[in-house]
Amino acid sequence: MNIGIIGGTGKTGAHIINQALEKGHKVTAIVRKPGKIKKEHPNLTVVQGNVLELDSLIMAFQNQDAVISSLGHKRFFIKTSILSRGTANIIEAMKRSGVSRFICITALGIGDSRFKLGLYYTLFVIPFILFFYFRDKEKQEKLIQNSDLDWTIVRPGQLISGKKKGIYKHGEGLGSYILTKLISRADVAHFVLQELETNQYLRRTPAIIY
Repeated sequence: MNIGIIGGTGKTGAHIINQALEKGHKVTAIVRKPGKIKKEHPNLTVVQGNVLELDSLIMAFQNQDAVISSLGHKRFFIKTSILSRGTANIIEAMKRSGVSRFICITALGIGDSRFKLGLYYTLFVIPFILFFYFRDKEKQEKLIQNSDLDWTIVRPGQLISGKKKGIYKHGEGLGSYILTKLISRADVAHFVLQELETNQYLRRTPAIIY
């Protein structure tokens, strides 16, 4: 399968690239700064692109079978619309390029999973640190849900480092109002690529946690 990956320079994106290549997929990593990806592989193509520049995405999405986004940033304390504007461009570029399958990683605690990231995030981290970031993620999810794409929104718990276990919980309604549920980036990548093959959660919003 030909897969376009947004956010490949991030920690989760790097796992997605590596595991996709291990599975034999052909990967196109669309990044603002191609030099940040040091990995070399015959099935890996790194192209320069920016989610805020529609034309660059249209070019990168040509001949792709699916697009995976692990788009993120670290502008936590200021009002931002990078995620929603970038996702709007991804959706438009996919339409123009004839690509319909889209998997986007957001976060537990968004939409109908609100408060499910535990008390620490609900009462402190989200309102005081990630307020603008989560508001933008809410807009991002709504854009995807209102699109005509074959989308899946993946909502991981708190991301941690760690090896791929391949053993975790996934589905809608998961999480906890009290405890913060964890998941490794490697297992998020594993789940995303599994979903790409099975289409178990088409037009749904599964969470993934330990």
